[in-house]
Order: sequence, then structure tokens, then C-alpha cells
Amino acid sequence: MGKICRRCLLSDISKEQYEALIVEGLKALPPEDLVDGYSCSKRLEICRECEKLNEGTCLACGCFVEIRAALKKGRCPYNKW
Repeated sequence: MGKICRRCLLSDISKEQYEALIVEGLKALPPEDLVDGYSCSKRLEICRECEKLNEGTCLACGCFVEIRAALKKGRCPYNKW
């Protein structure tokens, strides 16, 4: 994957680049900082139903939801999980 410009918007990158950005971001995190796959999936199910989810980002806090949901310290800004 080529380097993504820090000034680019998500609409400026392809779906493949976005997915690679998330995958690479998750790979860079220490395993001890991550929740198990089941917990992450349950969190993402809740995020999928939220009106603040927009193209993989949270409109309430601006994070990438896949990364926030994978982190042990990750929290929903609305305390839904």
C-alpha cells in the first residue's frame, strides 16, 4: 500500500486503501492491548446499529470504529459498550 497523504479525506482514498489502513493499524498494535475477537465483534455489532456510524468512522468522536472496538481501552462515547 502506498503512503496515504495526511491531508487526504477518506473520500480521496479507495475502499482498498481504507481497508489496508485499518488492517495495518491493527497489526501495529501490541496484542496485549487488544480484546478477543468475540468481544470486538459484539462491539462492532452495536456500532453498526448506531446513527453516528459513517463510513467506518464515529461521528461522535472521529475514530475509526474497527480500531476503537479492538482496543481494551476503547470506549463508546455513548457508553453503549
